[in-house]
Amino acid sequence: MLIKIKHYFKKNTDAAPLAVFRIFFGLMMSLSIVRFWANGWIDKLYVQPKFFFSYYGFEWVKPLGIYTYFIFLIALISAIAIMIGYRYKWSILIFFLSFTYIELMDKTTYLNHYYFISILSFLMIFLPASAHYSIDAYLNPRKAYQKIPKWCIHSIQLLMSIVYVYAGLAKLNSDWLLEAMPLKIWLPSKYDIPLLGDFLQQTWVHYGFSWLGMMYDLSIPFLLLYRPTRKVAFFMVIVFHVLTRVLFPIGMFPFIMIVSATIFFDAKVHRQILKIISKVFKISYHRFQNHKTLVFSSKKNSLLTFVLVLFFTIQLFLPWRYLAYPNELFWTEEGFRFSWRVMLMEKAGYAQFKIVDAQTQKRFYVDNSDFLTPYQEKQMSFQPDFILEYAHFLGSHFEKQGHKNVEVYVESYVALNGRRSQPYIDPTVDLLQIKESFIPKTFILPFYDQIKGL
Repeated sequence: MLIKIKHYFKKNTDAAPLAVFRIFFGLMMSLSIVRFWANGWIDKLYVQPKFFFSYYGFEWVKPLGIYTYFIFLIALISAIAIMIGYRYKWSILIFFLSFTYIELMDKTTYLNHYYFISILSFLMIFLPASAHYSIDAYLNPRKAYQKIPKWCIHSIQLLMSIVYVYAGLAKLNSDWLLEAMPLKIWLPSKYDIPLLGDFLQQTWVHYGFSWLGMMYDLSIPFLLLYRPTRKVAFFMVIVFHVLTRVLFPIGMFPFIMIVSATIFFDAKVHRQILKIISKVFKISYHRFQNHKTLVFSSKKNSLLTFVLVLFFTIQLFLPWRYLAYPNELFWTEEGFRFSWRVMLMEKAGYAQFKIVDAQTQKRFYVDNSDFLTPYQEKQMSFQPDFILEYAHFLGSHFEKQGHKNVEVYVESYVALNGRRSQPYIDPTVDLLQIKESFIPKTFILPFYDQIKGL
């Protein structure tokens, strides 16, 4: 087995697919940041709010006020540098750090595809994506190569396959397949979409979309890997993600997934893409045809092997951490994030916080709008770690104002996937006595139903 692994890491392939992927990745990231900036979301999400929800262990990552724009500017410049292949090693490292910092600034804005971009950019730090068709290769022919190790291409394909397959496995649950939830809630609201509006009111359509979505996620990586079905599969990718973009406001992610899927095509296709780019921008493509093969030293190969094994071990096992928690995943959300559970639930909540003087029993209620934006309050109302963090913030805030013997309680109700709302957090628990950790949150009240599946 060890001999086979060593032999595999010595195999080479054309560098064109990785070069095209680098160009598309840099382009998509640049457009995404420009779009985010142009829509005023930096100010709305990271400058105006008074309070920000932090990831456990990353409480030190906060927006920098008006200087937050500078972080986005750094991410934009590095994304452009990645696209053109200029000082690639530094550019991809800076992009990973700046983009991940942006992602960690406020947990309220968590999206699966932000996490995907972070781990993909981390993986790309270790890939020789500027070895071919880049400014780095153009300026320094000694660093230009036409062939690279085969695992460089396979690693991206594997990461994308994990994303799709895990998203499909997550859909193997009774709410999604047997109740068509939450599509049964979301799709009828799209009645104003031309041609599709009336169609989306039909119950059978909700079930059809649910089952087809599950089958698509579970099968598409294998259809893309298998040459006879690759073109049909890519057409399916386009249809699926364009339809997703039409139905749901999820930004650039569908387009990112479409262009990323090109990594599954043969090098011949990518060479044609590079020739088209060369023709449009009047670049000499022949300058990069040097027939050189990139070979890593045994020491660097060992290091890269270690990094890859560790990276993919984490990606394969992290989504299963929810199994360590005893209660319903969709209810408690313990282990829900970073597990490719994409658009699987519709939750709505209500949370009223009560500040109590433990000695005099005097109390008053908090107006959440004094501290949170409407979107932050919405997200906080049905996520227990948000509720706990906010409770601690309220306790600290009112203690600074001079209140004594502060206790913080919450009366909360949550509705999940069309069910009636039910009490969510134990109203008798002083949340200031509970610290955030990875242990199960016992202050969450039981879920009086069952969602079967993975």
